[in-house]
Amino acid sequence: MRAMWKGSVSFGLVNIPIKMYVATHQHDVSFKQVRRTDGSRVRYRRVAETDGEEVAYGDIAKGYELDDGSMVVLTDDDFAELPLPTKRTIEVLEFVPLDQLDPVYFNKSYYLEPEGAPGLKPYVLLREALNDSEMVAIVKITISTREQLAALRVREDVLVLSTMLWPDELRAADFDFLDQDVSIRAQEQAMANSLVTSMSGDFDPSEYTDDFADALKSMIDAKLEGGEVTPAASTGDEPGDNVVDLMSALQASVDRASSGAESDDEKPETKAASTKKATKKTTKKSSTKKSTAKKATKKASAGRRSA
Repeated sequence: MRAMWKGSVSFGLVNIPIKMYVATHQHDVSFKQVRRTDGSRVRYRRVAETDGEEVAYGDIAKGYELDDGSMVVLTDDDFAELPLPTKRTIEVLEFVPLDQLDPVYFNKSYYLEPEGAPGLKPYVLLREALNDSEMVAIVKITISTREQLAALRVREDVLVLSTMLWPDELRAADFDFLDQDVSIRAQEQAMANSLVTSMSGDFDPSEYTDDFADALKSMIDAKLEGGEVTPAASTGDEPGDNVVDLMSALQASVDRASSGAESDDEKPETKAASTKKATKKTTKKSSTKKSTAKKATKKASAGRRSA
């Protein structure tokens, strides 16, 4: 991993030099916008509204629009001059019980690593203090040009910083049904409570899978196996475009499989999940045959044409 922020944690009179890393990533499939007829890439250019001229990225600044439409232009130098003590320091404000933090406040999580030998001992000291007290630290940190509230806690012996929304960034849950008087019979409440009890258990995230992503991957594989691939345009990508070409990666996987590097029974497995069942069930794994995949693709295409 590459550190995306360097600085220190200010813990009373203790200063802990750290590096910060993004702790999560999403496994969404990356798509590119293309012309439907031939798969040619559709690109967007940054164009000035007043004269239609293309603007280089280095010439772009941030603008704050006033009510009359005029702009206050802010440059990188302007942001650099802002008096933010949390630009390079994670300032601990107080320690609170974790159960007092509503999950609705949490935004994104980062791992903190001690930087060098000088940061190791105070890092472990803060980690153990949080563990022993069963508390989390409320801190402030500036990421990019924005100061954010965050919670500092321990996960698997690593300090994790989770950015939080400011209180005024939460919308009020103002719904009409909250003012309605709903009558619930004791038997109905008892049945609901019984259902909750029957479905209760310990949270194990490994038991859950993204069925949509699996289905999407199977659909793309079926199209590849059916020869539904549009050749790459001769123009190629623009310099600096490092977005992974999903179709190329999948094609490479298929080529390896056809050369014997991967047998049929090693192809991606699918998992069927039933949302109507009240209990968790172990999902059975099954291999997808090429003929079934092709039939599914043909049926989907016929459905789209009839629609």
